Order: sequence, then structure tokens, then C-alpha cells
Amino acid sequence: MRRKMLWALFCLVLALLPSQTASVAVMSVDLGSEWMKVAIVKPGVPMEIALNKESRRKTPIAVCLKENERLFGDSALGVSVKNPKFVYRYLQSLLGKKHDNPQVAFYQKRFSEHQLVKDASRGTVLFRNSEEMQYSPEELLGMVLNYSRGLAQDFAEQPIKDAVITVPAFFNQAERRAVLQAAQMAGVKVLQLINDNTAVALNYGVFRRKDINSTAQNMMFYDMGSGSTTATIVTYQTVKTKDSGTQPQLQIRGVGFDRSLGGFEMDLRLRDHLAKLFNEQKKTKKDVRENHRAMAKLLKEAQRLKTVLSANAEFMAQVEGLLDEMDFKAKVTRVEFEALCADLFERVPGPVQEALSSAEMSLDEIEQVILVGGSTRVPKVQEVLLKAVGKEELGKNINADEAAAMGAVYQAAALSKAFKVKPFLVREAAVFPIQVEFTRETEDEDGSRSLKHNKRILFQRMAPYPQRKVITFNRYTDDFAFDINYGDLSFLGQNDLSVFGSLNLTTVQLSGVSSSFQKHMDAESKGIKAHFNMDESGMLLLDRVESVFETIVEEKDEESTLTKLGNTISSLFGGGSSEPNANVTEPVQVILSSEGEKNGVAAEEEEAAEEEKEEKGEKAEEEEEKEAAEKEAGAAEKEAGAEEKGAAAEEKAKPQKRTKFSEDVSVELQVNDILNPSLEEIASSNKKLQDLTDRDLEKQEREKTLNSLEAFIFETQDKMYQEEYQAVVSEEEKEAITTKLSEASAWMDEDGYSAVTKELREKLQELRKLCKAMFFRVEERRKWPDHLAALESMLNHSSFFLRSVKLTPEDDQIFTEVELKTLDRVINETITWKNDTVAEQEKRSPTERPVLLSKDIESKLSLLDREVHYLLNKAKFAKPRAKAKANSTASESSSKANSTEKVIPPKEETKDKGQREGGKTQYISVMSIILYSSPFSESTEKDQSEKHVGDEL
Repeated sequence: MRRKMLWALFCLVLALLPSQTASVAVMSVDLGSEWMKVAIVKPGVPMEIALNKESRRKTPIAVCLKENERLFGDSALGVSVKNPKFVYRYLQSLLGKKHDNPQVAFYQKRFSEHQLVKDASRGTVLFRNSEEMQYSPEELLGMVLNYSRGLAQDFAEQPIKDAVITVPAFFNQAERRAVLQAAQMAGVKVLQLINDNTAVALNYGVFRRKDINSTAQNMMFYDMGSGSTTATIVTYQTVKTKDSGTQPQLQIRGVGFDRSLGGFEMDLRLRDHLAKLFNEQKKTKKDVRENHRAMAKLLKEAQRLKTVLSANAEFMAQVEGLLDEMDFKAKVTRVEFEALCADLFERVPGPVQEALSSAEMSLDEIEQVILVGGSTRVPKVQEVLLKAVGKEELGKNINADEAAAMGAVYQAAALSKAFKVKPFLVREAAVFPIQVEFTRETEDEDGSRSLKHNKRILFQRMAPYPQRKVITFNRYTDDFAFDINYGDLSFLGQNDLSVFGSLNLTTVQLSGVSSSFQKHMDAESKGIKAHFNMDESGMLLLDRVESVFETIVEEKDEESTLTKLGNTISSLFGGGSSEPNANVTEPVQVILSSEGEKNGVAAEEEEAAEEEKEEKGEKAEEEEEKEAAEKEAGAAEKEAGAEEKGAAAEEKAKPQKRTKFSEDVSVELQVNDILNPSLEEIASSNKKLQDLTDRDLEKQEREKTLNSLEAFIFETQDKMYQEEYQAVVSEEEKEAITTKLSEASAWMDEDGYSAVTKELREKLQELRKLCKAMFFRVEERRKWPDHLAALESMLNHSSFFLRSVKLTPEDDQIFTEVELKTLDRVINETITWKNDTVAEQEKRSPTERPVLLSKDIESKLSLLDREVHYLLNKAKFAKPRAKAKANSTASESSSKANSTEKVIPPKEETKDKGQREGGKTQYISVMSIILYSSPFSESTEKDQSEKHVGDEL
């Protein structure tokens, strides 16, 4: 049993071993409106938050773009106070928005220092600083994602490309596409876009796996961040799966949100309040609200003020040199803050009620309400929420800041092929319904023809995904078009509807329908089938459209018993499916019927057989056809009964069956919400971002070279006054080095700090070449004592070993004469070399190039060590010699006892015996010491690891 357990553990370790040829680490990015958190998983490091360059666990989403500088995170945030025009923040609210969207005007009002212009080709927004500097929100977000990947790679110490990125649950199709486009620009491969509250729920469930059972447990996660608020109802329970057995699962049951309710709106109100207080103090005639830099300072102080008021009843806000060198100081109380944001706190229960409505649940069914997001730390938010949910307390048992990042990185590890994690099934839900709309010409009762607009629900509100669906168009024989649009959004408020964007997603134009019917005129049409897929990221895709036909074919003769047996065995042992990803919902394929949606797992062909029915007129028409078909069937039955014997024989002779086949239909998509960028625009954006990255790398290289040059000048100038350097340089050499260092220092003060990288590198190489000989002499003199001592020790041990071996009796000798002479020769040559070289070195001046080199000493050490170790290894594995048999009439037992003798270290109790055997004891004792405590490798290990400095001079 123990052996089986060890073997299973060994197999598991092998399964988890990463490939050495590719990167195996994965990352997650919790992409909030103000902050981002980055987490990684790599072999040996399970789920860890990556620290940024300031060793902080979260990083501001801020990009500073000046003419020759690009900064991120805290560095960019520092510039925003001095020059807010060049710092871009809160980009999330502009993703997937057209220029005329009210959200754009709202952003412009908040950040009046920026100039937002219309992108002529796509109708979206561009940040404009100049004609040369224009950036879209997707490009800026791409820079942020590229920076986040750099943080993850530095923390993981290996390349990373695969990532799971969190997005708000209320992101529509256009907004999700914008995030994917930004990731593509950053060179990040998105494994999945995961809703942020789903990531939080996954993190919560993973660490409470043992508490999940077959009984459903309903939890609500209330997430108030900087820009928005979301309430999500999640059901946890174990379910049985086909391949993995019973596994825990989370299912999103309801989602409610408020796009504009968040901590940043509270910050802005506090900022405006502080601006009002400063104006009332009348320290200057200017209005502080008209100065962008002063308002940026007040915003920073307002954010600090909100945090402090969460724990204190009052606080003194103060800003030095706010405007015209005038300081600002004013006391603000928590009561004042709550009065400023009273209408915001009234909106706190809204997402809760909306989530309950979408889930069709009541508060009594919710076991616990768990707080997520930094803004839930505001005491008034917790007070209002607790009253709204009617619970005894609110759950605070997860990390409100990092739970989403940790849940997303667990999903990244599950989706990656390099890791094997415990399965945890995730059932996402579509927040916005999607439907298919098409217009078809119909014939009225009076014979006239008219157009009817039809709608078919594709994904209902809160429909689970990933999921596949099929819609069948039965009444078309020519090419036609249909639209994919959002469904009923009446559950959204007026503000949310105004910023939602276009309700029309895509127009699908089909071609090749008519030709497929002409090609298969002898077959029965089963309709035009459109196959849709909503993937793990919540993106709706049209996989394919096909024209399906059915025809009658003759069946082959009944299979023999042997053939059936062969087919049965083949089905049992062939086609085994690989283990599915346990953390991804299995696709659910459905077919729409006139009654609504039918949910369930079924083969696509079986679902496609259930045709969707049209409007009421079409239903009546189909019912009439059905009645006619039943009458015909009844007549056929009578006729078959009359001719039963003959027909039965004929059918038995020639059995028939119906078979289906399909032909692909060409599809042309026209995007109606936000146009995707063209190939030229994508290439231009990629080049723009790559040029900025190259510029940053060049800047980093220049700063590194500049620092190296500065350090070399200062350190070498200091070394020229140290005794060990003064001892090895002549006056002429010292003068030359000192002069060059002084000239370089003066050049640095005048031109060096503006010089290009090439000039700095050339100057550094010139100084290093000038000082190379001096550094070499100093380094050699530092190594001599230890290296010579090691060589002397090696010679002593080797000589002692050789003398001991030579004292061994001839009968016990295991070494050949050639081997002993070789060792003797190497010892003598080494001693001669050492004495001659040391003597010659003593005659030389310290300012000359030394003849005694550390690399030569190590070479002699290595040669001597190799010869001795060869003999020691031979002694270890040598077999004892058999002694000659006695010629006397000794007993057989005595002869056997004296036939062999083992060479072993003598024990104390055999000391007398050893003394009686004379010289053999001395040999055995010496060999024991050498074999069990050899000093050779120990004395040279350190010396051989040292590096030499330019001894080719």
C-alpha cells in the first residue's frame, strides 16, 4: 500500500512538472476603475499577489504621457498633482463608448483638463494632447495591461503571457470587446474575461470547499468599488458530473448594479466641498475651481480625508501652497461628509433589490451578505446596507481588496495546461438578454402579402454560459438577413439605458441559401440553422450557418452477429474522451421552440431536429398541415393493412431510412454597436505602443549606463587613495588615470547628463580599459595568499599519501609502478614550478604584470587533485588479493581462514594484532584517514570557483 501511495505521488509530481521550453506561469489582473491587483501562479508559488516597484500590493490605474516620458502607477499619480493634463485615469468608463454617449460628457465634466475628440473612423473617443499625441482608451488600457504583465514577470522571474482579466458584470458586448482589444495590443493572451464578483465568489468557495454539500447555499456579495456598485447572488452546492464525479459548483443567480455609485463620486463631492471652504476663506481673489493643479491637490486630500473619516468623527484637512502659495486648512466632520453624500447612500440598497428581482428570490433565502470593495469600509454604507438586508451582521470574512484577483488567478491556473487544480465548476450568467430579429413576407387571409417582424429570444436574462444555441429558420429558400440585438432592457434605469449604448449588435447577411436549395432539389429541407456560442468571456459568437436537408437512403443488409460484436467492442475501447477542464461550464446546447427555451444537454443534431415554430398564423398553418398529414397517414395505414403481406415482404427486402446532411452558408457580419478597428488601425496602434515601449527601454538602458559611469568614476577616484592600489601603480600610470577620471567627471557635469546612451557607454569602456591593468594586479595580489596556502596543503597531503603507499608490502600493493611514478612526477613538477615562479615574482616590481597568476595556481591544484583522486578511487573499489595456499599439512579450516584478508580500518581491540603484523598496520591506518576524510576537494573547491579578471593582458 505504501509503495502504491509513493508511486501515485510520483506520478502527480510528474504531472505538475513544467515544460522547460515554455513559460508556465500565469497571471490575473483585477481591473478596477481606480486600482488594479495582479496575481500570479507559477511552479512552487501557488496564488500570490505580485508586488509593484514600490512593494505595494495594489497599483493605481494611471498613465502619464509626456513628450519624452511615460510613467505608470504611483509615479504617474505623483505627476497628476503637478500636471494633471498628461495623466489619464478612470479609463474604464470610456471603454466601448461612442463620442455622443452621455458617459463621455460626464467624464469630460469630471476631468476638464483633458481634451476628448471624436475618432472619425469608429465614432469613439480619443484623448488629444497634440496632433502627434492622440490615444484611444483602448490604447491607454493596453499600456496599463502591458505594465501589469511586466510587474507579474518581474515577480515571477519568468515570462508570462496568459492571463485572466476581471471586468464588471454589467459590461456589455462592446465593452468586453474593448478590453480584449487592449489586451491584444499589450501582447497578453486572454484565457478568459471573468466577472469580478464571480472571481470573488470563486475565491470564497475554493477556501470553503469542505462546507459545500448537496444542499444549496445562497450568498450575496455586495461590491462597492471606486466607480460602481454590484450585488451578486451566488448559489453553492455539489453536483454530479459525467467525468469528474461529485464536485462543488457556484452558479450566478442574480445581479444588480449601479454604474455610477462608488467611492470616487464621494471623493469628488469632498473635493468640491474643500474648494468651497477655500474660496470662503478669501485668501486669494482667484477661484480655486478654475485651477486644474489646485483641484488635483484637493482631490488627493479629499481621498485621504474620506479614509480618515471612516475611523474618526472629524479631521483637519490641509494642503500647503494650494493656490498662489497660499496654504489651506479646514476641519471636516463625518456628519458633514454624510450630508454631502446623502443621496448616494440612499442608492445603496438599489443593487440588492435588483439582484433579488433577477434571481426571483427573497432576502430570507440569502444566508449571508458579504462585503467586497474598498468603499464598503465607509461606515454609513455599512449602516444603510445592514438595515436594507435585515441581517444581524454583514460578512467581512474575505479580503475585500484582493479576493477578485485571487479568484481570477485560480481560474487562470485551471484554464492553463501547465497546472492541475481541484475542480470547481463555475456557472456564469448573462446580465443582458439577447435576441434574434428578422422580417419575413407572409400571405394574409385575403391573399395579400405583408411583412412581419419576428423576434426569437436567444439568451434570456440570467441565462447560464458558456452555452451553445441553435436557431432554425424554416420559411426561407432564398438569401436573407437577420439581426442580433439586445432583448428587453426595461429592468434598467433611465440613466443606465442612456449610457448603455446601441441596442443593435450585428446584422447577419446570408448568401448561398438559394444555391443550396437548387443543388438539393430532390431532398427535403430541414431549415437554415444558425449556431451561436456565448463563450467563457461572455462574448457572443456566430459559429456557423448551414442549410440542412434530409433524404431517404437504402439501408444495407443487417449486420452479422460477428460484426455487431466487433462494433460493440470498438465502442467500449475506442474514442475515450480526455478529461475536460473541471473549472469551465460544459456547453449547453438548446433549440428554441414556440413555448420558449428548452434547457438541457443534448447532441446538436438532436436539438436541431426540434424546429422552432413561427408566429400564430404560422402555427395555425402548421396545425392544418399536421391534420392533413394525419389524414394521409390514416389512409396510408388502411392501404398498408389491405396489402400487408405483400408490402411487408417488400419492405423487408429493401429497408429504408432517412439521413441528414448539411451545406455551409456564407456569412457576412455588419457590426452595429461599436465598429472593430481595421487591420491598418490595429497595426498603427501596435506600432504606437511598441515605439513607446522601445523608448522606455532605451531610457532605462541610458539611466543604467549613466549610473554605472557615475559609480565607476567616483569609486575609482576613491580607490586611487587606497594603499593596495597605490602599491601597484607607477607615478606615470597614476597620473594618467587620475587625469582621465577628472576629465570624465567634468564632462559629466557639463554634457554627460544630456548625452545619449552610446556616448556614455563609450566613455565607460574607455575608463575601464585604462584601469584594467591596475585592477588586475590588485585582484591577483588579493588571491595569492589563499591560493598558495591551498597549493602548499595539497602538496603536503599528496606527498604524505605517496610515502604511505610506497610503504605498503609488495603482496598488498594495489597500485602499479607507472601510477606511482606519475604521481611522483606531478608532485615534483608542481613544487619546482611553485618555487621558481614565486622566486621570479619576488624579483618583479609590484607595478609590473605578475608572472604568478591565480589561474595557473588553480590549474596545478586541479592536476594534482585529479591524480590523487584517481588512486583513491582505485583503492576504494579494489578487490583483495588471495594469498598462496600453505604447503604444510595444516587443517582445512585453518587454510580457509587465512586464504583472504580484508583491508579495513583497524579497531582498538585489534591493536595488538596490528602491531604484530608490522608495516601493514601503518598502511591500513593511513589509507583509512585518507579514504574517510580526504582534504583534496575541500581545499580546492573555493579556489576553483573564483573568477579571474582579465589575465590576458
